[in-house]
Amino acid sequence: MSGIPESLDALIRVPAPSGYETPAAEVWRDAASFGDVGADVLGSSTVSVGVAEDRPTVAVVGHIDEIGLFVSHVDDEGFLWFGPIGGWDPQNLVGQRVIVRGSGSGGGGEVPGVIGKKPIHLLEPDDRKKPAEIKSMHIDIGAKDRDEALTLVSVGDPAVLAAEPLLLPNGRLVSRSLDNRLGSYVALEVARRIGAGDEVAVGVVGCAVAQEEIGLFGSATTGFSLDPDVAIAVDVTHATDAPGISKQENGDHALGSGPVVGRGSTLSPKVSDLLRDAAEAEGIAFTFEASGRHTGTDADSLQVARGGIATGLVSIPLRYMHSSVETVSLDDVEGAIRLIEAFIRRLDPDESFVR
Repeated sequence: MSGIPESLDALIRVPAPSGYETPAAEVWRDAASFGDVGADVLGSSTVSVGVAEDRPTVAVVGHIDEIGLFVSHVDDEGFLWFGPIGGWDPQNLVGQRVIVRGSGSGGGGEVPGVIGKKPIHLLEPDDRKKPAEIKSMHIDIGAKDRDEALTLVSVGDPAVLAAEPLLLPNGRLVSRSLDNRLGSYVALEVARRIGAGDEVAVGVVGCAVAQEEIGLFGSATTGFSLDPDVAIAVDVTHATDAPGISKQENGDHALGSGPVVGRGSTLSPKVSDLLRDAAEAEGIAFTFEASGRHTGTDADSLQVARGGIATGLVSIPLRYMHSSVETVSLDDVEGAIRLIEAFIRRLDPDESFVR
């Protein structure tokens, strides 16, 4: 793949952390106009193709939220103090540029800023040895005092790191928010290709669900509402070809090795087997990833929604997760789309997933 797909590029540029997904959801829903588009009060979106009462339904589910920050206090000097939305390594925040989605008294809009902390030169010797903590950082938006800052932002406003997408050699894409705009893009593209191709024996619903990073909430409510017969969660997993990562502990998932099929206690063994069969039949490179208790993805909530949903997991290898330089192979993204599309096209509507 030589360039960033247009809809993926649009998705990863929008600042939309957990609980504040609306801007990204609007981009996704606009791109989903090829099917029947739905939305809910939590911020999740769906697009349906070929869904009917007399046929099974397959839901392809990726979460559209990203990790971010929220403004917790504005001090007298106009500095913004903040907390995390989702899981951060605080070291990744030092010296970063940010975009605050401001709602100050002067009107809303994107407010640029930088994350600052006391310079190392001014730290006490013992403090220099300690890792930076979020409570010791602030956001500087250039305001001269609190009153000016409050015309731009308000307590509770969300923020994300400012990082434009970057294409590296070998089809590798660098950006914030790849976890997990990638999954929502795959769900969108699978539904689009199913709708545009030969008719299949099942209905398909592509889903871009909210609030995964803070509790798998959107997949729980969307899984309950849709009640599909099968669900495929699409997320990212750690690429294990970067320095310092143990393949013995984390599996062998290099960039460019294809999508990763999950196998584990909370995943349907039949769905995992059919994903493997589809990959082998279509000549799609893939690897396996095993889990013993939970996957840490939307698959965990989908598989216990309502009376239970036969759930599989397809992941995309990603370097530097939860940072502003998340890195993925676009070939692996395309492989995930092809794999799930092949799974759906090969699926027997009479297949039993009882175990």
